[in-house]
Amino acid sequence: MTPQNEALKGDFAKTVLMPGDPLRSKVVAETYFENPRLVNNMRGIQGYTGTYKGMPISVMASGIGMASMGLYSYELYNMYDVDHIIRIGTAGGIHPDLQVRDIVAAIGASTNSAYAANQFQLFGQFCATASYRLLETCVNVGRERNAKLVVGNAYCTDNFYDASGAALEWGKFGCLVVEMESYALYTNALQAGKEALAIFTVSDHIVTGEEDDPLFRQNSYTEMMEIALETAIRL
Repeated sequence: MTPQNEALKGDFAKTVLMPGDPLRSKVVAETYFENPRLVNNMRGIQGYTGTYKGMPISVMASGIGMASMGLYSYELYNMYDVDHIIRIGTAGGIHPDLQVRDIVAAIGASTNSAYAANQFQLFGQFCATASYRLLETCVNVGRERNAKLVVGNAYCTDNFYDASGAALEWGKFGCLVVEMESYALYTNALQAGKEALAIFTVSDHIVTGEEDDPLFRQNSYTEMMEIALETAIRL
């Protein structure tokens, strides 16, 4: 146990799906898992372990932002012996070719954060990238399902309300989406010698102004969830 996690060692499977929203964690467990078991509910960060098509798998929320993702993913990798984390979250579109409800797999994460410097003393521009094995598997699953899945770079920011409008500038350099967790997840995975992948459903688009209802975001986006689950059982 840790100050943030009441689960015992062995309560988590080797692969964990990580939405930001604790209620989306509950939706995944109750919809897809056989015999889901609540292993953590401290601070309302719900974590469940069950099986999917006979394979042990867990799902636990990360909360919002790199500080929260950094904390929970670090513990999972280093204290609970988790090998793979697949983030399943929402993101804002910043590329004109994307539409709301498109799915994006992040090959890398650019950032305005000092997370790598503060956490690991990496003073420079650390390039945080996905596990190629996870990414390749995810892309293959998406192709088999004829899903509209795009691979590209994500812009990971510390600021939800960004008065500077910087996200659109990152979009001019090829970043597809803006979100708040992937850079910390990828950095933690690389430092621990583990694997990570972030998959997003575009829930709103900064350029077009299109957006989905918050309750719809919480309970839907099932294609992203199913791609992540199928990726997990092929590892």
